[in-house]
Amino acid sequence: MKIKTNVIVGALLACSVCGFSQETPNDKKIISVIGTGDIMLGSNYPSEAKLPAHDGKELLRNVKAVLRDADVTFGNLEGCFLNSGGTPKACKGGCYFFRMPDRYVNYLVDAGFDVMNIANNHMGDFGASGRTNTVKVLKEAGLHYAGLEGVCETSVFEINGVKYGFCGFAPNSGTVKITNIANAKKIVAALNTTCDIVIVSFHGGAEGKGHNRVTKTTETFYGENRGNVYEFAHAVIDAGADIVFGHGPHVVRAAELYKDRFIIYSMGNFCTSGDFSIGGISGYAPIVKVFVDKEGKFVNGQLFSFLQNDKTGPVADSNHSAAKEIKRLTALDFPQTGLVISNEGVIERK
Repeated sequence: MKIKTNVIVGALLACSVCGFSQETPNDKKIISVIGTGDIMLGSNYPSEAKLPAHDGKELLRNVKAVLRDADVTFGNLEGCFLNSGGTPKACKGGCYFFRMPDRYVNYLVDAGFDVMNIANNHMGDFGASGRTNTVKVLKEAGLHYAGLEGVCETSVFEINGVKYGFCGFAPNSGTVKITNIANAKKIVAALNTTCDIVIVSFHGGAEGKGHNRVTKTTETFYGENRGNVYEFAHAVIDAGADIVFGHGPHVVRAAELYKDRFIIYSMGNFCTSGDFSIGGISGYAPIVKVFVDKEGKFVNGQLFSFLQNDKTGPVADSNHSAAKEIKRLTALDFPQTGLVISNEGVIERK
């Protein structure tokens, strides 16, 4: 894996203006963690004709500089790695099947990703073969991963002398369940006993433009229990989590500070080529960069706003649409939270 420099880019270059700490991770005082939403780099099912231009090699070119500039970079892998075969999931109609060629994992490595969530509804699109091969491909590429029940529920790894614990949750078959909060707390508590920083990922909540609010209740979608993401996020922080990254609704949701720990309830789509709706707010593709101290307490952060383009992947958005939307939703859903978000995406404590 590339050694990251932790140089603050773009809007963060003026650190004295933004109020960001310039202490390095080598001091073990400030640690930077990046999170992104859903990633599906192109499906070869039912044929390779559906794969993106240039074999997907350019999809992440516009985001590399940001993604590489953190101690840990996380993404949600929305689909399996499998060159061919597998058993497509049973479907009554209107379903999507995401099967990425194995070679596409190299694009994630090159872009700077370190750890991937594989707890979501599309990891089982091609049955056991897809899940098994995805784990194999990620492992061989040197990427960390977690989220499958009884297979890889957690991942523990060390970067620059800091020990990280990661776990992923979803409501779907074969994943570690977001709906079993008692079990989630046990998993997080165990990681917290041995790790410096615990990162939790969840794929939960209803989907689509009409579901961009955190309801603080159990959410259902097409009759499926998608979890109470508010209760879940608070419970895992109570158990020892330091950062909670949410995804699943395909649109962004609010951020919150709870017990000095950072939560974002959905980062939306990030780089999804093919059968995804990326118009309007569904095309907002933020990169969320969080700075924490050595205890995991939130220091500050930055929302980098990108927009999805099906041909080129995410492109920088000078209007800062994603940041403004997360700011708006945070004010609506968590007016008392201890965060201040600027239109340019700077996140600070009140």
